[in-house]
Amino acid sequence: MSLLSVDLLDSFFKKEKETALFGRWIRLADITPVILKHEKNTSVKQIGFSEQQRPIYSIQLGTGKKKILIWSQMHGNESTGTKVIFDLLNTLTQSEAPCIQQILTTCTLQIIPMLNPDGAEVYTRVNSKKVDLNRDAVERSAIESRILRNALDTFQPDFSFNLHDQRTIFGVEGTTKPATISFLAPSEDVDRALTAGRIQTMNIIVAMNNLLQQVIPNGVGRYTDEFYPTATGDNFQKLGYNTVLIEAGHYPNDYEREMTRKYHFFALLQGIYHIAMNDDYTSYKRYFDIPNNVKNFYDVVHRYPNQTKNCVAYQYEEKIIKNKLVFDLQKVMEKQIENPLSHNEIVFDS
Repeated sequence: MSLLSVDLLDSFFKKEKETALFGRWIRLADITPVILKHEKNTSVKQIGFSEQQRPIYSIQLGTGKKKILIWSQMHGNESTGTKVIFDLLNTLTQSEAPCIQQILTTCTLQIIPMLNPDGAEVYTRVNSKKVDLNRDAVERSAIESRILRNALDTFQPDFSFNLHDQRTIFGVEGTTKPATISFLAPSEDVDRALTAGRIQTMNIIVAMNNLLQQVIPNGVGRYTDEFYPTATGDNFQKLGYNTVLIEAGHYPNDYEREMTRKYHFFALLQGIYHIAMNDDYTSYKRYFDIPNNVKNFYDVVHRYPNQTKNCVAYQYEEKIIKNKLVFDLQKVMEKQIENPLSHNEIVFDS
């Protein structure tokens, strides 16, 4: 298995991180000038309009036979993958490292950096017509869903990467660590059969996890592979398009998801490099060694001294107030609970 050097990845990220993008609320106006910057060395196309007539772009680069489709922000309030896409584009277009040249000569990448610009504008999961695009793969009632499906049918990728964010409630089963990155090889049916396509998808995830264990050991989770009949990844996998789901989660003291961004970048570039360097994707069993993603974290827990119970737990609710993203603390539990996990601890004086 071909793994990139952590030192090399770190040097790429430090040099090529897109400084124009920061934080959690990323809108079309933020990425448009960055997209235009890449017109000189990639193929930038407008592939449609959103429900509210905002443009949706694709960026294509590379000349190889292996085709990779990547999209982000189908949920408007999940932007870590969008930032990573532009870090990746900077690396692919600026670096002369042999591994980067290998990717560009072996693969052709098509990237949709923001599928749901209307949701991104107001920081919502759904589009302007309240449609969850990740549950609209069959009906395709939303314009944005049809645009993505047309990109899939036209490009016909060998592998796809579906980039999401998950909430701070998720941890890694059997540990006390948050799930900074989680992966999923989507199921194609309710039986969760190990089809040839799922096995190939799992193989890519194994390579990404092997890399991440060097930098965030025990910080990687495996998302539930319950079959969702209307979900995008499940249906693309069912159609024969191998689809890797990446969920960006919490890293300690990183509510802006900038450290998570770094490890997401590591994982995505490693996954693409693995595709470029290999033709056999049949080794998959270590996928099941990745611990489950579990809901076991709170953002803040108030504790009484010398007690493990009678805690008060809170989660942040993300809101746009006066044109700023704020994290509003909401009490979600006040009852006896044994040692709840939290990202922040406050001990009552009495």
